[in-house]
Amino acid sequence: MNPPSSDDTVRLATVGQVLRGRWRVLTVLTVVGALAGFGASLVLSPGYATSATVLLQGPRQADELLTEAEVATSSVVLDRAAAALGWRVTGVELQKSVIAKVAGGNVIQITGEADTPERAQRLTDQVAQQFVRFSTQLVSNTGDASAQVAQEQREALRQQVAQTNQRIIDLAKSANQGQTVESVQARTQLEALRTALNQAMNALDQADAATGRANMVLMGGSERPTSQAPPTRVQLIAAGALLFLVLGVIGHLFAARADRRLRNPAEIAAALDAAPLGSVDVPGGDAGDRPRAPGPGGRIRRLLGMDTPWHLPRLPASGDDRSRHIRYRRVLTRLRDGAPAARRVLLVVPDDDPIARGAAGHLAAVADPPGEANGAARPGPQLRVAEVTADQPAVPDLADVSGVLVVVTAGTRTAWELVGITEACADAGHHVVGAVVAHPAGKTSRRPAAPAPPVRPTEPIPTHDVGGTMMAGSA
Repeated sequence: MNPPSSDDTVRLATVGQVLRGRWRVLTVLTVVGALAGFGASLVLSPGYATSATVLLQGPRQADELLTEAEVATSSVVLDRAAAALGWRVTGVELQKSVIAKVAGGNVIQITGEADTPERAQRLTDQVAQQFVRFSTQLVSNTGDASAQVAQEQREALRQQVAQTNQRIIDLAKSANQGQTVESVQARTQLEALRTALNQAMNALDQADAATGRANMVLMGGSERPTSQAPPTRVQLIAAGALLFLVLGVIGHLFAARADRRLRNPAEIAAALDAAPLGSVDVPGGDAGDRPRAPGPGGRIRRLLGMDTPWHLPRLPASGDDRSRHIRYRRVLTRLRDGAPAARRVLLVVPDDDPIARGAAGHLAAVADPPGEANGAARPGPQLRVAEVTADQPAVPDLADVSGVLVVVTAGTRTAWELVGITEACADAGHHVVGAVVAHPAGKTSRRPAAPAPPVRPTEPIPTHDVGGTMMAGSA
């Protein structure tokens, strides 16, 4: 299975691998997202909402309707509504809970929001009533002077209509039925007068309609809401949990792409410029004491399962120690076939890699079985373990060593670190004959009939130097 960092697209299998490998931390993120959604619902959730409609009579322009909608949410109307409700709130506070808009035609829709259905209904009805009262009062205060002017305009228009009608009658009597020039002129003047009459009548209708523009009708009370308005608290909680879960998965995918540590055995062998001899699994008991991050941060990482990588290639775990022993012998057989002339091989292991140290110790134990004194055949060359520092590797320049076998754990080293180990081996005069990739595995059962050999290196494992020999390092 290819590592996620080498894929151009994110596969569903990779997402599933994230969910399986990081289910604990993703569960915590989901709970945190749900709590964040709950907190957001206290601020963003409108609770319950209901609407009331007000009908404005007479022809209206679009800008006039928008002005009326602004009046419905003005401070004067909301202050009166707040005083009538008696909730000990001001009109400024009610502005966050009242919305007015043009619904269509001459209808103004007023929507009120509150934490209970009863309060939402009372708020909406009270604002609608105060809006109608304020608009009616505003028109009535200026209605006396405007009504007098409108009445005079209507009388003048009616007189103009009457005069025009009389002229039409006179012209009709004086006009002949013939085709003389005078008849044609008379009929032309008659058409012009009829047009003037129609214009006068239209102006009269508009003046009459203007007197009724102040009339507003509240089209019944608002209905009591039966459910919360979206987004509800449940929706915000679910959205927060889903958002944090998705962000957690995306964060793991981006972290995997940014991680330059090699996980594929072929890539590790290519960086070491050596042949891949296989992969082995190391149970928890053989890995030694893993370094644990100190402090509460390290404990939290172990509790959430973040102390082990999730994106390592899957290696089928050995069923028991016997099958694991066979896997190690196969690695040694490949080493013997690849380097038949090698009698002594140096096992190079990073000093901060307990999994690789466990694998190296097991390889050394398998290469030197207890039955060797009784004439048992070796599965491969004799192995000697040496630890190096990955940042500044130094490999012992032993004269009796025929090659180097590098053992690393998958997903722990970058390509440049592996290249540095290879250069350190070359400086010591050794050739890397193979690479073994170790994988952590759980403890497995032991078969009494064929117990695994004890894990013991053939040479003491040094930390920085081996037996006082000269060291060759990589710059």
